[in-house]
Amino acid sequence: MSSSISRLCRLFANNTLIKKTPPPQILTKPLPKEEKTIKQSTPPPQILTKPLPKQEKTTKPSTPPNPSLKDLINIISKEKNLTTLVENFKKFSERRRFRSRHILREQIINRLALAKQHSLVEQVLEHQKKFDNITQESFAAKLISLYGKAGMFDHALKLFDELPELNCTRTVKSFNALLNASVVSKKFDETEKLFREVSLKLSIEPDIHSYTIVIQAFVELGSFDSVVLMLDEMEKNGVKPGLITFNTLLSGFYNNGKFEDAEKIWARMEESGIVPDIYCYNAKLLAFVNAGKVSEAVEIVEQLGNSIEKPNCYTYNILIKWYCRNGNLDEAKSVYDHMLKSDLVPDWYTFEALIPCVCEKGDFDLALKLCEESISSKSSNCHISAYIVQVVVDGLVKESKVGKAKGLVETALSKTYFRSNLKMPQEKE
Repeated sequence: MSSSISRLCRLFANNTLIKKTPPPQILTKPLPKEEKTIKQSTPPPQILTKPLPKQEKTTKPSTPPNPSLKDLINIISKEKNLTTLVENFKKFSERRRFRSRHILREQIINRLALAKQHSLVEQVLEHQKKFDNITQESFAAKLISLYGKAGMFDHALKLFDELPELNCTRTVKSFNALLNASVVSKKFDETEKLFREVSLKLSIEPDIHSYTIVIQAFVELGSFDSVVLMLDEMEKNGVKPGLITFNTLLSGFYNNGKFEDAEKIWARMEESGIVPDIYCYNAKLLAFVNAGKVSEAVEIVEQLGNSIEKPNCYTYNILIKWYCRNGNLDEAKSVYDHMLKSDLVPDWYTFEALIPCVCEKGDFDLALKLCEESISSKSSNCHISAYIVQVVVDGLVKESKVGKAKGLVETALSKTYFRSNLKMPQEKE
């Protein structure tokens, strides 16, 4: 196995394109704006015969007199009370430009669903039906999808059934949104039933997305015979599977250790003229690595070297995680170095896989460096958890590197996304 590991590292070195890294920019913080002080004249003293009543505290209105779209989004983003959040969202939705921001609506639904506030989810989405946008199928399909993401499939189905009454024509677009809602809300048994019954009842002809969604449902159910039968039916009906379809199939077979079946699907994909992308290779690589098939992982990297596809961040993360899990820090660091030389930006998973392993080996200076790289990154996808940072802080203090530990705490707490309090060990209760 050790020879396979060394060979794997050499392959990554050979397949890596080294690009010059531009010199770091020196950033300076802008000086804080000076607050204007207004001199007030001192009124003459008054003789009081009765105590003045206590003045009630006045609060600034949350909404400016003539708020811009940016103001409204800012108010919504900062609101912590979920009931107030919903009321503001409903009020602001009177503006067409505001309610056209589907990403914002999705963020709010995700937040409410995470808090299990399904009644508030219903309030938001039902309120959207009053606007003329609901006659547009693309808008209605998004609402159906959001019900699915909130785990409220019954509401998604109800909205789909109501669309004719809302003057919205149902086509394969809203049909696919409903199918996807069943999968996202984990109603996998309902997916094929909807696929058969609704398409027949409404004379909707399923497209490539429809079949792919049903295949995903069968994968989730572990019904791989049905997966292959659906692929056969798809091709028989003249719908050619696409790259996403095959990615779904390969991920399903590989993740469940069905290597022989996966290879048959791979061959079928290539026979249909579809070139595998990096996601196909990553699905295969992850399966072999998890199964401890290092020599097969070497072959995959060799295939990447001979193809137009090159490793992405996820590819490197698979290997870094595997090496760290097996205590091979040198190999993990080697892969990390090749990742940087390939001009790829590490994400939070990279750091959260690498830093604990570095700490276990007692190299807290390297752990500090990795923490600082993560925290200082402009990409929000790079930011590690406060727990990981605290582990590094504690390790630095144990090695009597108190100054470095304090510096790390100060740097982390200067970032708004660190809501959890970091503390020096002597300050922890």
